Amino acid sequence: MLQSFIKNTLSKSIPLRFFTHALPRVGLDIAEPLIFEQGLEGCIGVDIEDRDPNVKHRLGDLQRTSKIGLPNLNEVQIVSSCTMKYNPRINEVICRIPSLLNSHPFLPTDAVQGSLGLVHRLAEDLLKLTGMNSICMSPAAGAHGELCAMQTMAQAHTKQGNTHKKYVLIPDAAHGTNPATCTMAGFKVRVVKSTKNGKIDFEDFKKKCKDDVAGAMITNPNTCGLFENDICEIADLLHEKGAYLFMDGANMNALMGRVFVSELGVDAMHMNLHKTFSTPHGSSGPGSGPVVFSKKLTKYAPIPFISKEGDEFKTTEEDKTGNSFGRMKAYYGQIGVHARTLAYMLAMGNGLAAVSGDAVLNANYLKHKLEKTISVGYPKNKYCMHEVLFCDRFLKHTTISTLDFAKAMIDAGFHPPTIYFPLVVHGAMLMEPTESESKESLDDYCKTMINIATLAVSGKHDEEFHNTPMAAPIRRTDETRAAKFPILTYQEK
Repeated sequence: MLQSFIKNTLSKSIPLRFFTHALPRVGLDIAEPLIFEQGLEGCIGVDIEDRDPNVKHRLGDLQRTSKIGLPNLNEVQIVSSCTMKYNPRINEVICRIPSLLNSHPFLPTDAVQGSLGLVHRLAEDLLKLTGMNSICMSPAAGAHGELCAMQTMAQAHTKQGNTHKKYVLIPDAAHGTNPATCTMAGFKVRVVKSTKNGKIDFEDFKKKCKDDVAGAMITNPNTCGLFENDICEIADLLHEKGAYLFMDGANMNALMGRVFVSELGVDAMHMNLHKTFSTPHGSSGPGSGPVVFSKKLTKYAPIPFISKEGDEFKTTEEDKTGNSFGRMKAYYGQIGVHARTLAYMLAMGNGLAAVSGDAVLNANYLKHKLEKTISVGYPKNKYCMHEVLFCDRFLKHTTISTLDFAKAMIDAGFHPPTIYFPLVVHGAMLMEPTESESKESLDDYCKTMINIATLAVSGKHDEEFHNTPMAAPIRRTDETRAAKFPILTYQEK
């Protein structure tokens, strides 16, 4: 029925040849090669030791002497994910262990030693990965982690009598949650400009880093997909003013295993476990956003926390020193996400460095393949980090917008990237392939993007672009009206 719907729709609007690329994909009608046709020599999803041909096995004369005929596939080709990254199946096996699955926060600590031990072990590993001093495991998501960090910063200034420190420096390209979090924590925002190469204007930062500054919120790599080279100088300047540096850890997928954030002068950073560490976060959750702290902020961090005394895990539910700002939320975070994260980290080991390396490599591969056809947001930068920012300059002589281009991608069988963000780039398209995509899938994607871009600038298909998507069950919607006037109750037709 779906194929019939698509073909009937396309026959009245867009010819089937309108979008062509390596795989015969149109809209939601994706015709992939058979699994036996996808095999590539050297691909493998499991680690199997080479067999010694001189060792006799129990099968005797039945022992195989020729190839079995199965395709060479890696696990990513076989299973799919609801997040941007590959979610190993072992994660799901671990979090479904009955004693973990049936664990309840109201049980006494002696009955949940395994669960407490899991959270404690994960906390230790995250501290080793970042080089930081302490950690709060309870925040439920990235923005919640931001709030945790900023409330800790506010508590530190309150306890130190720094009532004059009311401002937080935030780059103009920051995530929208940053200024919102800053305001919720009781601070005021002072915006720092970006340079023409998409990074923080350090001279502007120095001018605005006055004695009334409590800290700064900086994403690194930033939202333009670039590494902030002045991060250490920024940290030093803040510390000279008695301020703190919060680093938005949303983009840690480019850093893990490569650098200790403690060496960048960071005082607090949240980590999106539901993104960087492979746990699914589709359909609004669950998420997890632990926050790591420097020694300067550790005593002001929230409760509760878990400690180990001998072979027993203990919980601290109250702060007797009076330094902590209190409780961020109930309990110790999302145990299902924690279990998946720990399983991923243990499975990867030192391979976490390869994950970040491949993510950066894949983004730069996209940049190299597409930059001659689709304009790059900041062309002066030779390399990007784990995401590459394109813009609509290549469409300036057409009537086609970034939104039109993104909707056309749906007809071509691809989910559009983040568009119109960051706001410092006009008509932005932010692409993040992560480490999970193979060269074959990236080549397929690039071929499609080049084809769509070529059609867009030809001036012959404007009307088709304005009407995309044509091959999706739901057509173009008035997104502005939908946001302003949402229908929140179901009305039976």
